[in-house]
Amino acid sequence: MLWNASFFTTASANEEPSREEILQQRMTYYVQFEDQLVPWYSLAAIDQYERNIQSVRSDIPKRDGIIAIQFSDEYWSGALNPSSQDTSPATIDFFGGMGLDGNGDGIANPKDDVDVMFSMANYLSSFGSKEEDFKLALWEYYGSEEAVNQIMTISKLYKHFKTMDLDAHTFPIPVRADYSYRGTWGANRGWGGRRIHEGTDLFAGYGTQVVSTSYGVVEVKGWNQFGGWRIGIRDNHNSYHYYAHLGSYNKEIKVGDIVEPGTLLGYVGSSGYGKEGTSGKFPPHLHYGIYKFNGRSEWAFDPYPSLLQWERQAKKDKQ
Repeated sequence: MLWNASFFTTASANEEPSREEILQQRMTYYVQFEDQLVPWYSLAAIDQYERNIQSVRSDIPKRDGIIAIQFSDEYWSGALNPSSQDTSPATIDFFGGMGLDGNGDGIANPKDDVDVMFSMANYLSSFGSKEEDFKLALWEYYGSEEAVNQIMTISKLYKHFKTMDLDAHTFPIPVRADYSYRGTWGANRGWGGRRIHEGTDLFAGYGTQVVSTSYGVVEVKGWNQFGGWRIGIRDNHNSYHYYAHLGSYNKEIKVGDIVEPGTLLGYVGSSGYGKEGTSGKFPPHLHYGIYKFNGRSEWAFDPYPSLLQWERQAKKDKQ
């Protein structure tokens, strides 16, 4: 399928496109290049994953364009191609490269959004239409189980909600409840060995509701000797949201479920710091942490600034 890039329109040349316009531009590409083998949400998930890692990795250049997907020279031109910057469809094909001419201009240009999307769609379709085929394609391309799982999560969210506009958040405890919290990032923790506090503690009474702060997929649910009864949710921005020391769960929530901001996850408790079922070694509170995956490793960052912002918004929404 060839596509004329002149179709796309944005705000006037002197104006920055709005977030809504950017999302629509991306969606137009995804829908245009989807087919019976490759749905739009699979293309969108790969593109979002690439955008996510580019935003947190200094060793990966941020691609200039509507689409964030970028191929290495080796993938685009072919591993044995003597010209790593080759843009000739014929020689790229001869050397087994992935680069294709998507807009019919006779050039396979890795800087052209249309050529990039056409090439990725063609690569994915060569594996088949089943979910396992998509996973295999991702594994062959990224060689990372973590990357495959993250992209599958994003794809699942986009498919379920039928949109990419999943950036809304909320406070993890109802703002009408009696609670308190402050920045506790980096504080020393002694139980289980010397370590630092990777999150924010929100103190509230036993049984206070704990809700999801984000859209996401439940990745982990169960006991952890440090976090007690905890639940972990992966969102569409490569972030893992960690809710710990729960007293009990929402019994309807299970691993693999899709949640959204405000979905009830469980209730505040004081579980943890011991074998399964241990409780009461500290005052009841929710430990909330966020971990970011950058394509290589995962690390925690301070959720306190985000919590302040989400709390303000939640209180405003209640007015």
